[in-house]
Amino acid sequence: MCEVQTSSSVVPLGSPVTATCFIRDDCPLVTGQAVHMEWHLDDRFIPSSPAANETGSISKVVIPNFNRTRAFLTCCIQASPLQVVGGVEIRAGYPPTAPQNLSCQTNLSTPNTLKCSWSPGQQETHLLTKYTLHTEIRESNKNHTYELPTGVHSYTIPRFDFVLFSEMKVYIKANNELGEATSVPLVLEPLSAAKFDPPKILKVEAVPKRYGCLKLRWSLSQQQAWMCDYRLNVEVRLKLGETIQLIPVKQVKSTRPLDQCRLLHGTRYFAQIRVRYRQSPWSEWSSSQSGVTLESAPTGRLDSWMKVSGDHMHKQLHIQLFWKPSKQFRANGQNVSYVVSVEKSPREKLCCTTENYCTFQLPSEVKKVYLRAVNAAGKSYPTEVQISRPKAHVVNLNITAIPHDDQSLLVKWKSIATTGITGYVVEWRPLLNSNLSLIRFEIANRNQSSLVISGSIEPYKPYGISVYPRFKDGIGLPQTTNAYLRQKAPSIAPKIRIKKTWASKAELTWDEIPLAQRNGVIQSYRVFYWAEEGSIHVVNANREERKVTVKGLNTASLYEAFIMVSTVGGSLNGTTIHFEIEPFDSVTIAMIVITCGVALSLFIIFMVMTCFSNHKRLKGRFWPVVPDPANSSIKRWTSDSTQDTHPSWDNEEPNPMYLSHLSFLDLPIKLSKEEDDLWLNSTEDTSDLGESICGSPFIPGYSGSNSGSVPYATVIFSGPCSSPPPKEPHFYLRSESTQPLLETEESFSPRCYQNMASNEMQGEQCFFGPCHDCVPEEEADPVIHWDDFPFLQALVMNDTEND
Repeated sequence: MCEVQTSSSVVPLGSPVTATCFIRDDCPLVTGQAVHMEWHLDDRFIPSSPAANETGSISKVVIPNFNRTRAFLTCCIQASPLQVVGGVEIRAGYPPTAPQNLSCQTNLSTPNTLKCSWSPGQQETHLLTKYTLHTEIRESNKNHTYELPTGVHSYTIPRFDFVLFSEMKVYIKANNELGEATSVPLVLEPLSAAKFDPPKILKVEAVPKRYGCLKLRWSLSQQQAWMCDYRLNVEVRLKLGETIQLIPVKQVKSTRPLDQCRLLHGTRYFAQIRVRYRQSPWSEWSSSQSGVTLESAPTGRLDSWMKVSGDHMHKQLHIQLFWKPSKQFRANGQNVSYVVSVEKSPREKLCCTTENYCTFQLPSEVKKVYLRAVNAAGKSYPTEVQISRPKAHVVNLNITAIPHDDQSLLVKWKSIATTGITGYVVEWRPLLNSNLSLIRFEIANRNQSSLVISGSIEPYKPYGISVYPRFKDGIGLPQTTNAYLRQKAPSIAPKIRIKKTWASKAELTWDEIPLAQRNGVIQSYRVFYWAEEGSIHVVNANREERKVTVKGLNTASLYEAFIMVSTVGGSLNGTTIHFEIEPFDSVTIAMIVITCGVALSLFIIFMVMTCFSNHKRLKGRFWPVVPDPANSSIKRWTSDSTQDTHPSWDNEEPNPMYLSHLSFLDLPIKLSKEEDDLWLNSTEDTSDLGESICGSPFIPGYSGSNSGSVPYATVIFSGPCSSPPPKEPHFYLRSESTQPLLETEESFSPRCYQNMASNEMQGEQCFFGPCHDCVPEEEADPVIHWDDFPFLQALVMNDTEND
């Protein structure tokens, strides 16, 4: 009925495609009607060329660029609906490229096989491509072809299809519907393509009488031991610490030991070997075995670093000496110790140790010491170490330390162009371990301003790095910084405590995080706090003070808070605490108490000052003034007549005064009953009378012990200044005697004293009663008026019988 023909159903991708559609006359779809045909590529319409004949039953289409890998081209008749009368599937792709990287490897283990592998061409064909493996054995003229499953690019040739010692040719063919390609042939001897099993080192030992040589005895694996007579290529790997040394050895039998020389003396090496036959792949490395070369005396010098601190009191120097092998140093032995001495010949050893440091004391006069390395074979030439005194030179080096890679730190400092500086010493140590053996150092020249330090530097651990400037005459003061290889968030967060609260404020504080749990340099502390229904507030704290004050708090609200601690590597939040502000906190109460105390103190001070301002009046109220007769003087009382007669007396002495009270001291002896009654019956207040007349002769039985030094009291008799002068001459008494009065056993009666007041009036006067021994009989007894003598009124003793 209908037929579609194309130039090819498989075409190269991007090439043109031509198709023709034929409709027969007996096709029922076109019987008795005009035919109109059109083309579709999958669901896309393609315009066709004009009809090739008059009937229009033939249609032709040309696709100039077929860019699909697979598509259906259909021929259709325009009807209702559109009718498909024929079609064809067109596939496009590329012809195969030659396979690449063909290689074959022989397995000498049981069973023996030859495995070949390759990789397809670099270009995808988009078509089904088949690969075949071809082998040709020249000596036997045997050819083999192996078809491979789709998508598989390796094949294992069995043992009976190849000969170990015969050359064979191997190649790969690839073909698809567009073409065929062949790989580059590989010509090989199967044994030369064999990968041996790892060999075994039997023993590593020192060569007798040969320094720096090791002898390695080895063998092949048990399955390949039949090749012991064949010459193999061997490679030896010697490992010393982090240093690896490869030594190739050609054409050697497995029965022959390997000698390795030019090694360090007295050094332990770890050895491994691997083998191959001609150009075959290397076997895997053998297991490691160690051996020690013969020992010899250490050679080379030691790099040293000395820290000196002086003791001026005892003139002693405390020294810490550190050392390490220089690039030229060779220990040449296993058990190496170090000796420090004052002299070249180590007779007097300051210390002998296997560590890399030593501490000792020396007199300040010593200028240098000697350092040696010693092993069982001998000792090295001494390294002279000058004792450099510390200098108080401060040099601003601006030291910084940052990570250089995963195992080292980069230390930078400011290079000082000073003629006095000869170099620098960079010292570093772990801060979490104080062992002196962990201190490391490096010597830098004067023009150097940076250094990469490495070796056992762990991440998240703090290291202290110091740079010392070196001078010609000593070592300057260091500058130090702390550094981390890597940082992360701290292991713990500090716990907030409420230190104190007061009106609308609270002070929060916390402890410092232990150094071992910081995991980096603390960059900041941030405190978050909020009320129950309020917004969150953030306060940045000073990382050195470790405290913060939050303000604007309400006394009736409950607050929550937590702290966030941060390093460069991360942050960690602490636990949440709750707190509230009391209306009257301890600070407020203390302020109230202090205010009241200050007010009370001011009041007391004011009262005391007021009292002192009126101390005379108050003193008179509480402490009456009691005259001291011992310190008194005789006062003269005069009248107008006496003033005219004795003007000099009146000018020399002041006016007489009134004394109205006299006090007594406690009596030294017990008075008789009659005398007690006499004092008790007195109407005057004599409670203090004893203070003035202690030892008075008026007291019977008195004897004054101090009569030789205490003067008598002066009693002044006078009248008021306004009273008229008396008609009779005034009498007064004055005694300059220092002896006790009336210290006799006479009767209690006063004696008369001569009146010395006037030359015209010569006579005598008695104070108490008439004078019996000195007054003339014709003169009448004078009358004593006690009101004129107020001071003596205290001496009045009311005797009822005399009244």
